Amino acid sequence: MAMSTALPPRFAITRPEIERVVAAFYASVRNHPGLGPVFAVHVDDWPKHEVKVADFWANTILHERSYEGSPMAAHLKAGNVKPGMFSTWLDLFDSVLRAELTEEQAAAWSALAHRIGRSLRAGVVDRETLPGGIPKLF
Repeated sequence: MAMSTALPPRFAITRPEIERVVAAFYASVRNHPGLGPVFAVHVDDWPKHEVKVADFWANTILHERSYEGSPMAAHLKAGNVKPGMFSTWLDLFDSVLRAELTEEQAAAWSALAHRIGRSLRAGVVDRETLPGGIPKLF
């Protein structure tokens, strides 16, 4: 009998639940006074963006192989991602997780999102600052 090499999901969630969270989150983003305009500059096809983000999370949580891309490269290329945006993004994401999922699912996904957020913030924002948060002058 051949052994499966598939990894178990990081936590119990389905692809439809991931897609529901992503859709609810981006509906909130579009209405957010701080984040909406930042995303609007870059996203002209919301359904396509949501599929790509759902693929990212399905890859990260369910170990699917549907996502191609680099979140770090995308956020660096954006050019308008600023320090406070990551905490705002995570707060909004956490509120959507709590509204859409069970407490256990929301807590597990939130922990994962916060870990990824710290990495993205370090790669995107912190590289633009000197020690103490002083902006670099290019």
